[in-house]
Amino acid sequence: MKFWKMNGAGNDFLILNNLEERLPAEDFPRLARTLCERHLSVGADGFMVVEAPTQGGDYKMLFFNSDGTMGEMCGNGARCICRYGYEAGLAGEIQRVETTAGMVTGQRIDRRRYRVRLNDPTTIRLDCPVEVDGVTYPCAYVELGSPGLPHAVVPFQGLQDTDQEKLRELGRKLRWHSAFPKGANVNFYELTGQDQIYEHTFERGVEDFTYACGTGTGSVVTVLTLQGRVSGRGVRARMPGGELVIDVEREGDRIADLYLTGPTNIVCKGEITDEELSL
Repeated sequence: MKFWKMNGAGNDFLILNNLEERLPAEDFPRLARTLCERHLSVGADGFMVVEAPTQGGDYKMLFFNSDGTMGEMCGNGARCICRYGYEAGLAGEIQRVETTAGMVTGQRIDRRRYRVRLNDPTTIRLDCPVEVDGVTYPCAYVELGSPGLPHAVVPFQGLQDTDQEKLRELGRKLRWHSAFPKGANVNFYELTGQDQIYEHTFERGVEDFTYACGTGTGSVVTVLTLQGRVSGRGVRARMPGGELVIDVEREGDRIADLYLTGPTNIVCKGEITDEELSL
């Protein structure tokens, strides 16, 4: 079974081309759990499968979290799979990728940088305070696409200097909070300058912090743009794995277009020989 391993700003993925491998769909959750385990197999935040298009796209992207659950979409994953699609000859420099949350359009900027139009925000609640252990946090809530990919947006002063274990525990409690019936990716952020933020995301399905989250960054900038705290143009988000750039096209109180730009890295290409994996 051939694979590529890629990362986008440190958010890493395994890519399987099922147009070639032709594995049954019921195997994908188990493959994700097995192959994404960092100590026992290749290791990654997520597992992506390329399938034949069914809705007029160039190809379909199925996304699975490292725990085997299916995700609606993944922004950094979409950028990586756009590069895969271009280099594997599945599409040109402009790509239409079918995802569970809807169609995503990708664009090749140069050899390593790709830009994707994220799924439209379908739910936005700018004022969604949540109480944890007697403390009320001034959250906002955003869902991208349909079915919506859920994100809690949480301002947090001194984020870069906060004890990671304490922040992880808070992220876990917010991720499972009853205010978010679908669960939520928890995006902690602080403004660090004009149109600049620092962000750290506790991801649903990974159940830990990741080095970057593309849809989370888009959700944070959506909230800040609607609040008038950033311009929405070329907003730079720094996170442990690198930097992403968000551009927002706003029409009044509505977000018309949401774009994510950032780096991709092909880490390795190879063949799975995991002897613990039976297909």
